[in-house]
Amino acid sequence: MPRNFELTRRTMLGGAAFASAIVPLVAATATKAANPVATVPRQPDLSKLERVKLALVKPPFVHPHTQKAEGAPKIYEVTLTIEEKKIIVDDAGTEVHAMTFDGSVPGPMIVVHQDDYVELTLVNPDTNTLQHNIDFHSATGALGGGALTVVNPGEKAIMRFKATKAGVFVYHCAPPGMVPWHVTSGMNGAIMVLPREGLKDHKGQDITYDRAYYVGEQDFYVPRDANGEYKKYESHGDAYADVLEVMRTLTPSHIVFNGKVGALTGENALKAKVGEKVLILHSQANRDTRPHLIGGHGDYVWATGKFANPPELDQETWFIPGGAAGAALYTFQQPGIYAYVNHNLIEAFEKGAAAHFKVEGQWNNDLMTAVLSPNTH
Repeated sequence: MPRNFELTRRTMLGGAAFASAIVPLVAATATKAANPVATVPRQPDLSKLERVKLALVKPPFVHPHTQKAEGAPKIYEVTLTIEEKKIIVDDAGTEVHAMTFDGSVPGPMIVVHQDDYVELTLVNPDTNTLQHNIDFHSATGALGGGALTVVNPGEKAIMRFKATKAGVFVYHCAPPGMVPWHVTSGMNGAIMVLPREGLKDHKGQDITYDRAYYVGEQDFYVPRDANGEYKKYESHGDAYADVLEVMRTLTPSHIVFNGKVGALTGENALKAKVGEKVLILHSQANRDTRPHLIGGHGDYVWATGKFANPPELDQETWFIPGGAAGAALYTFQQPGIYAYVNHNLIEAFEKGAAAHFKVEGQWNNDLMTAVLSPNTH
């Protein structure tokens, strides 16, 4: 892959109708943000706000946080480091030249409260080869931050936004003209902006959770050779043309949770106990999905993830549109293995969009029991 960024970028933008619209928009937006006009409202004094550095963790786990805000709004300092890396996405050894935030697919979950500020440092190490940025669906203005965070290898950018809307939101890379390639290469994650008073049910009563897990659903588009075998490439640039051709079919080769078939099954199953309230945060930055917990339910579901809306109750399957993140809360009633799937069952069983919950506890015969065994005569 050439290290000359402008040459590389122009090559990848060539012929893309989207590029002709978005490149000037990014430039214009960045210019306006850097040179605000006189009518900009008076800016608040943030110098006295408490600053907190968040230590992010890799999904499916979520960093420690309070469910209700404590005190006045804060400035949360977050650093995301971009890593371009080769990953294996199934047991057959299929390779993807991934683009990641902090090395994982999806990127880390970020949790703050409504009216807090997120001050992000986006780092693009000089070991990378591509230009990147970040678009927060939770942010207001400047293409979600995309216009303020364009970074070439060896650069970093710092931007701050106020989290004005409560909910779960996607973030993703959105460089001019290359948005779908970066997003479908794994470069997305989510942020949860909790209401300052915490979650509420449909009657306005407090809801709390004992555990929170983050499931990031990812579609990959791996090219095949003439024999139908998945191809391997030396670099992102070498793979680009073939990957783009597969992307344009709108037919993913893999649809997985947390970067790989089986990433959340077997020994990697998500753990819980009977009686625990588990908050499942689920994002899909590109395609629609239909989460379903086999053997359980969504007691409270914010399908599009926005906490200003009352949750739906007792859902069997919920719909999360592409480019959104949802939240579902369930209190586990029985022990055992629960499959958590995209209920397009072809995508779950044939493409890989499945996870397991391993739940410990005592069985309740009142909820379910075997009345007649098939081996009974």
